[in-house]
Amino acid sequence: MTEAKNEIKITGREVPRIGVYVCHCGINIGGVVSVPDLVEYAKTLPNVVVGREYKFFCSDNGQEIIKKDIEDGLINRVVVAACSPRMHEPTFRLVCKEAGLNQFLFEQANIREHATWVNMRDHEGAYEIAKDHIKMAVAKARKLLPLEVQKVNVEPSCLIIGAGIAGMNAALDLGAEGYQVHLVERTPTIGGHMAQLDKTFPTMDCSACILTPRMVDVAREKNIEIHSYSEVVDVSGYVGNFNVTIMHKPHYVNQETCTGCGACVDICPVTCGNEFDLGLATRKAIYIPFPQAVPGKYTIDMNKCIQCGLCARTDICEPGAINYDDKPEYVKVKVGTIIIATGWDLYDATELKQYGFGRYPNVINGLQMERLLSSTGPLEGKPARPSDLKAPHSIAFLQCVGSRNFRDGGNQYCSRVCCMYATKQARQYKEKHPEAEIYIFYMDIRAFGKGYEEFYESAAREYGITYVRGRIAEITEDENHDIIIRAEDTLLQTPIEVKVEMFVLSTGLEAKEDADKISSLLSVQRSSDGFFMEAHPKLKPVDTLTNGIFVAGVAQGPKDIPDTVSQAKGAASSAATLMAKGEVEIEPYYSVVIEHQCSGCRSCQSLCPFGAIDFDEFKNIAVVNPVLCKGCGTCVSACPSQALVQNHFANFQLNEIINWALKQ
Repeated sequence: MTEAKNEIKITGREVPRIGVYVCHCGINIGGVVSVPDLVEYAKTLPNVVVGREYKFFCSDNGQEIIKKDIEDGLINRVVVAACSPRMHEPTFRLVCKEAGLNQFLFEQANIREHATWVNMRDHEGAYEIAKDHIKMAVAKARKLLPLEVQKVNVEPSCLIIGAGIAGMNAALDLGAEGYQVHLVERTPTIGGHMAQLDKTFPTMDCSACILTPRMVDVAREKNIEIHSYSEVVDVSGYVGNFNVTIMHKPHYVNQETCTGCGACVDICPVTCGNEFDLGLATRKAIYIPFPQAVPGKYTIDMNKCIQCGLCARTDICEPGAINYDDKPEYVKVKVGTIIIATGWDLYDATELKQYGFGRYPNVINGLQMERLLSSTGPLEGKPARPSDLKAPHSIAFLQCVGSRNFRDGGNQYCSRVCCMYATKQARQYKEKHPEAEIYIFYMDIRAFGKGYEEFYESAAREYGITYVRGRIAEITEDENHDIIIRAEDTLLQTPIEVKVEMFVLSTGLEAKEDADKISSLLSVQRSSDGFFMEAHPKLKPVDTLTNGIFVAGVAQGPKDIPDTVSQAKGAASSAATLMAKGEVEIEPYYSVVIEHQCSGCRSCQSLCPFGAIDFDEFKNIAVVNPVLCKGCGTCVSACPSQALVQNHFANFQLNEIINWALKQ
């Protein structure tokens, strides 16, 4: 960064000398309104001493024009009329800073999104709106005060919530760079949903062959501390200095002394449903989720255990690892950054009663089919229909179950992976049963990734899988538990009826059921689809609006494994970049308490969405933590005593904008 040669001292008492710079933005602005006329209009406004136009002010040459006017002493305030501040406000603030002007003596008028883009057919209207935006920006610029950023130290450690393929990859990247990582997983093992898969599309690689070495690498990395069977219960602090409380749930088996021998399982008399196999198999009350689990130590499910004491016998558990009196343990850690990698839940197909899931035994969901196909699954890779455990000679798949649903209360977004996993499963079954008839009912096939289109095309061409475009209207069952499907082939525009021996619902992905809890703990926003919201969909896809907190994998939105791993690496890189600096700058858009006006009502404290307001019991006043405050203004608008002022958006600044907006 270029250092300013002569810093311009601004205290707020100087007469504002404003420079207005109107950008053509190619034809985005210049093709709709007359930029020269806007410049001439700006020159008529009070305190405007310089008005200029340029094709692209965001370019190097455009920035130099602004910088030279500052360095020559012509102006001490800058207004750029161009595109969205979200896009280029940091660009122009940096120009001010490099030229020696306080970077917060800058205001941007968005005359592209707010004027020209929305009034392409009404040039006169767009011109008048652009004038209003420039007028209001200049009004605020007259009242701007210099502000200073704050710097806080950053702890060189990271908390990662969720130890699926996203969390593990982020942890390995950060651990390799020398940062301490606390990897928290709420189930007894790391690995996530990928551990339940058999093959991965489009290469048909063995999922376990990819995942298991990764899990072992995580366990071996000295900079990664695995907190399995644990949950984050409290988070306080701010970017660089998060104080986190992690609850280690009781295993009822000493994880230090347990050798994982399995003798306890053999003698356990209690059999219950296996969550890992989605109820298609059973497990004992003392268990490990799957053979390759990391850590490979046992856990007792106390909701099922009858505490018969058999597993605790010294001739069964020689190390004496069984402890029925185990209690939760709370661990406090301090971290500089946080990555959310909580993954996804499968859509509950019982919500769509017309498809018979939960009523007809031979209607299963896509993840259950995955377990039936898996060589480590309940049937060792020899799929059979649940009603009679016979290999079906005909199978139908239905796409978009719980996704792209605008009528039945499902999710409206595309889950992205369903078309491909149904094609993969159909191919796998065909490889084992070439004579089987396979149907895939779909609305649209979305094969968006590298090699996906070829993978889809080969399913019909080489494997003889029949794709039927159309919605299924009705599902019934006959006396043999076969499934009768009535649908319409929309390509042939004719109704069809198909009888199959097993029916697979390609259920979509949705946000974790505890996403609300994580959102509240971390003060991180969620989008309308329930997934965690990124700061910017294109420029900051792994950042959140809370500094120091990043998101990766399906926690941010539906995606496949390659995209999940890519985003995990991006989140790890962003966290490492922040921690490598050792300190971080905090923008000064926080609220300030006018102490003599504060009545101590605490209404601001209860309303603050970021937990940034404390209360001084001795002074009986609210106290704003400037690092936690994000400048949302909720407290300012709610304060009955008008004791709160928001930097850069103070009442006197906003009133100036309003007054000039109303002037003709």
